Amino acid sequence: MQTFHHRDKKKVRMLPSFVDWFGWCTWTPSTPTLPPRASSRASRAWRRAARPPRFLIIDDGWQQIGSENKEEESSNAVVVQEGAQFASRLTGIKENAKFQKKKKNEDHHNNIDGEREATNKQGIAGDEQSGHSTTTPGLKLLVEEAKRDHGVKYVYVWHAMAGYWGGVKPSAEGMEHYESSLAYPVQSPGVMGNQPDIVMDSLSVLGLGLVHPRKVLSFYDELHSYLASCGVDGVKVDVQNIIETLGAGHGGRVSLTRAYHHALEASVARNFPDNGCISCMCHNTDMLYSVRQTAVVRASDDFYPRDPASHTIHISSVAYNTLFLGEFMLPDWDMFHSLHPAAEYHGAARAIGGCPIYVSDKPGNHNFSLLKKLVLPDGSVLRAQLPGRPTRDCLFADPARDGATLLKIWNVNKCSGVVGVFNCQGAGWCRVTKKTRVHDAAPGTLTGTIRAEDVDAIADIAGPGWDGEVVVYTHRSGELIRLPKGATLPVTLKVLEFELFHVSPVMAVASTGVSFAPIGLLDMFNSGGAVERCEAHAAVQEAAAVVELKVRGCGRFGAYCSRRPVRCTLDAAEVEFSYDDDTGLLVIDIPVPEKELYRWTLEIHVV
Repeated sequence: MQTFHHRDKKKVRMLPSFVDWFGWCTWTPSTPTLPPRASSRASRAWRRAARPPRFLIIDDGWQQIGSENKEEESSNAVVVQEGAQFASRLTGIKENAKFQKKKKNEDHHNNIDGEREATNKQGIAGDEQSGHSTTTPGLKLLVEEAKRDHGVKYVYVWHAMAGYWGGVKPSAEGMEHYESSLAYPVQSPGVMGNQPDIVMDSLSVLGLGLVHPRKVLSFYDELHSYLASCGVDGVKVDVQNIIETLGAGHGGRVSLTRAYHHALEASVARNFPDNGCISCMCHNTDMLYSVRQTAVVRASDDFYPRDPASHTIHISSVAYNTLFLGEFMLPDWDMFHSLHPAAEYHGAARAIGGCPIYVSDKPGNHNFSLLKKLVLPDGSVLRAQLPGRPTRDCLFADPARDGATLLKIWNVNKCSGVVGVFNCQGAGWCRVTKKTRVHDAAPGTLTGTIRAEDVDAIADIAGPGWDGEVVVYTHRSGELIRLPKGATLPVTLKVLEFELFHVSPVMAVASTGVSFAPIGLLDMFNSGGAVERCEAHAAVQEAAAVVELKVRGCGRFGAYCSRRPVRCTLDAAEVEFSYDDDTGLLVIDIPVPEKELYRWTLEIHVV
């Protein structure tokens, strides 16, 4: 059909750079986007933390919007409320007044305890009512401050596929050339029968301002070129599935969807050279078969911090969605809160998902103990190599409803594999209430097994000559087990519990009798992501074997070694180590590197 590209066919450069860095999104359940001053305070709080975010998503709430109700427009033009925003339409491509109020000469002062902030009260030049300013745009100043003062490398902003939830306001001043007109979504009976939607219900009555498909490239290009001029690096394009309901009069849903996506990708390529686009609310097949270069796709429903029924089904649904989506895009498992009862559960899943890792913590509400398992001090993450997918023995089971199956998700790093096991039982979609609900308030404890072959590509990682033997390191219990070919390990979990098994092929150093297997940073969720390279060879001098590794990060680095080493060196300097004679666990403390993305050279000498 030649309609989209397989993920392996896409060039490496098409994967946006932000995916390898920790991020923060400004969305929270009560205030979708924080105002600029709050965002600045949050950035300063993050910078004081041990794990600063390096990419920022400015979510819904930054745009100029209005509604047909003049009273509502005057009071809520820049406020997003549940149910009310869906009838609001875009009235300009620039940021709204609350962002424009950020002046270039604005002074921020902290008092002695850092809790209060004084700001310059002088009004901005220009006409705030019209949404324009003669000074530097507030969005540009915010982006510059984030990058200059807070170490942010990439800034993305949110917008809907149609511009805003309600599209582009017809005949809005300065927007007439987009030829927007009201269109009314028509949903399929199957979709309506499965999940009634407040967005569709609202727009079916009030209409959406649809930019004419012959003008949509101009619309995206003008919007994105303005954002790029403000230093923005990419966009999160939401509400994409709405386009398939608006095809009447435009050649049908396929033709309209294709026109919009080709225009979107052309504009992204022109304005964001790092292929800066995250696709969201986009699981309609018309969209999926229309994209050719977009590389990151949301693979899940939203993270709902206040809905206890949502957390287990979030992990299971995104894993199974990745089976399909992961063949041609990098799935995004969505943001989460680091300070939350299910935070470890969500964090562990994302660590092995091969996906971007970002949170939407309210400023000051952070669990840094958890974040240190995900993020290195330089703000980078140990992202796994592939999209995380269910193991073969889970493909035709239902780990959310059957009361018997543990969900197992596998992935690989450069020198090892990882299997995450999650108890996802107890909640799922209810066809009667049309929402996710708990169907078993007390699901039982489940027991399953893992084996080396659960990592589907483990033989490719091991290379030729591998005899099938591995070592397995369990993240939560801290055990190291040498596992013969075909053997299994039991795992027992309660609901909302998990365990991560780091699976590393055992390499035998020829004619020396020494066996070795790298594990990685023991305190990180994706330990093996720290190992960039591992080579072993017989020595010609005092040691029988020398293992050379390239490793990232800091903290406790672990490996299996069949004999106690005589010495270990880090960047040629000898370092202390501990060794467990019973298990063969070798542990070396690696300091915090001074450079970003630094690769240590670690050598282990064994007699």
